[in-house]
Amino acid sequence: MKKILIIRFSSIGDIALTTPIIRSLKQQIDHCELHYLTKVQFEPLLKNHPCISKIFTIKKSIKPVLAQLRSEKYDYIVDLHNNIRSTSVILNLTRPFNSLKKLNFRKWLLVNLKINTLPSVHVVDRYFDVVEPLDVKNYGNGLEIFIDPSDEVALEKLPETHRNGFIGLVIGGKHATKRMPESKVISICFHIKKPIILLGGPEDFEKGEAVQEMVGKNVFNACGKFSIMQSASLVKQADAIISNDTGLMHIAAAFKKKVISIWGNTLPAFGMTPYFEKGFEANSIIIEVKKLSCRPCSKLGYEKCPKGHFKCMNLIDEKQIVNAIKT
Repeated sequence: MKKILIIRFSSIGDIALTTPIIRSLKQQIDHCELHYLTKVQFEPLLKNHPCISKIFTIKKSIKPVLAQLRSEKYDYIVDLHNNIRSTSVILNLTRPFNSLKKLNFRKWLLVNLKINTLPSVHVVDRYFDVVEPLDVKNYGNGLEIFIDPSDEVALEKLPETHRNGFIGLVIGGKHATKRMPESKVISICFHIKKPIILLGGPEDFEKGEAVQEMVGKNVFNACGKFSIMQSASLVKQADAIISNDTGLMHIAAAFKKKVISIWGNTLPAFGMTPYFEKGFEANSIIIEVKKLSCRPCSKLGYEKCPKGHFKCMNLIDEKQIVNAIKT
């Protein structure tokens, strides 16, 4: 039996993007046992995955789990993060391993000099490079998210107006320059005639309330009212998802939803677009403002536009989004 440790500490979207690796290792290596090391707040994304035998979690330091990890005597470590923490785990366990080859310098060139030398390769396919020594292949089966029945949001918890179908609109995101401005969200909601559920974390609640108050009963603000996995359940039940470049966008792809993704300061060229099972690629519609000299301004994001104009979001054409929903 091969015992394999997968390492990916964060975040929601990145962990969702590792699920093809989990499935492929389990299916293609006879009798293998898979363990996963991540941050404690992201454990719910993995705890119901049928291919994972054990999950180890950390808050910040890896020290509390090192003794347990050593006792497992892994045959192989699949490092899908490749940062200081994951390297420390590898050095402490002294087991065979392979790590994700990062593209930090190439991303720096694109962000700072606007020179694009990035390969046209999705990060999922780069994850498969890490397991190539194990002779594991990517057969294009897409992402997987497993929701515990206790996290399934019943229709009775939604307004009556939203029980016969709705559009999910993700307004959250860690960095402000990835999020649509409130005025843009309001405009989109006004033009979409179907019921809309706003999705995000507790930090997005006030913004959601402002949008709901402005638009009316067609909008239900779910921001901060549901857990990660409950929000995933709402994504699963939605007719389609409109999303910033954030974690729920990838969860929507796992459920093969039509995803209209809105890109601000980041670029699809970074290789983190919605990743679909073969045959469902047309479900991804990308909306972005091209040919801005200041874009991308960061590989992650900022709390405000460095230039002050936020053109990458303010110039987004809402009609494109509305038409994508109509079709």
